Amino acid sequence: MGFPEHIWEAALTKTRRLSDPFKARVALEALRGDRTIQEIATRHRVHLNQVST
Repeated sequence: MGFPEHIWEAALTKTRRLSDPFKARVALEALRGDRTIQEIATRHRVHLNQVST
């Protein structure tokens, strides 16, 4: 039995740590308002919730 393959692979991935300067750049880009949250998240390869909250 065991874990389904997609769950096992997700468990093995390492958590990505975001630096403070990176967070600041993303936040400033979001505050400027010239791009959508979706565009910013895609550009920086982060989840939408990490941009909007």
